[in-house]
Amino acid sequence: MNSADQHKANLMRELTQVLKDAEELIKNSEQQAGDGFQSAKDKLEATLKNAKQEIHRIEEVVVQKTKDAAHATDAYVHDNPWKTAGIAAGVGLLVGLLIARNK
Repeated sequence: MNSADQHKANLMRELTQVLKDAEELIKNSEQQAGDGFQSAKDKLEATLKNAKQEIHRIEEVVVQKTKDAAHATDAYVHDNPWKTAGIAAGVGLLVGLLIARNK
């Protein structure tokens, strides 16, 4: 998993935790009274619902884009096996040279 994927995974985990914490806060605040509090609570619940829907939508988009990229890569490799082998060999040579240089 590369750095960007780790950051995305961490962000999704943190957003999910924030939603859970907010839901817990709402559940624990049932004892509070007053119209102003109820209005604020209703707004927060609506915002949480929208945030959950948006997180699910983003997850679906990311999964679909990942699948599309994998299919495109697979098609390219099948259509250009020698180019792919050459690129892989070049990258391997470059990595080998960098490793040898640092020792």
